[in-house]
Amino acid sequence: MNVLITGASSGIGKALALECAKRGDGLFLCGRDRGRLDAVASACRAAGAAVRADVVDVADEAAMREWIRSCDADAPLDRVFANAGVGTGIEDEANVRRTFSTNVGGVLNTVLPAVEAFRRRGKGGQIVVTASIAGYGPLKSCPAYSATKACVKTWGLALRGMLRPEGIKVSVVCPGFVRSRITDRNTCPMPFFMEADKAARVILGRVDRNVGLVAFPWPMRLASWGLASLPFRINELVNRLLPAKVAAGKPKVL
Repeated sequence: MNVLITGASSGIGKALALECAKRGDGLFLCGRDRGRLDAVASACRAAGAAVRADVVDVADEAAMREWIRSCDADAPLDRVFANAGVGTGIEDEANVRRTFSTNVGGVLNTVLPAVEAFRRRGKGGQIVVTASIAGYGPLKSCPAYSATKACVKTWGLALRGMLRPEGIKVSVVCPGFVRSRITDRNTCPMPFFMEADKAARVILGRVDRNVGLVAFPWPMRLASWGLASLPFRINELVNRLLPAKVAAGKPKVL
């Protein structure tokens, strides 16, 4: 299987790349940090995988379209992970705009060219969108992050239904707290924290079965669903009681 992964230089993307390498998949990886990306590519090659790794900013529409076209020309893509994302950090204008550009624009810039490639061949394919448990409802601790993840969660699930008749599969992944460069700087409690390699195995196992919504761990999914289902006034009250994140600096890129 030929697999493309954005945000492959750390966190879930890195763990997915390593797990896919163990399977013998051909890998196309991108990230923004050359050093970290090359380290992941080397580890995947050591596991026996053929790897192409390129520095690409998912927020750059033209660059992403050309990169995906080029990768698909090298080896027809079977599965595409739209995984790259950032955490907001300080909710100032620059960080909020960067978060939307990466978490929403970056997903669009990955998924739309991939769908075009799948349609051209007429042989199906699979899209996997990384959202978050945070996308289940508005969180005062991370307004931009929760909003962007809610957006791609809804879009991905709707896209699944739209593309089903064409034989193109779509899964949306909503993980809880998984080790990454984003969670490394969190100061808030992180219940049911999970290491990235375990999360990658959960994701791949369910994506292999074409599960539409891959949300885990289940206690976090249940709590987030319950919070989102409350009348807004009660939701707002509960939100006030949630601990705030204390973070500084630019968004952290996965």
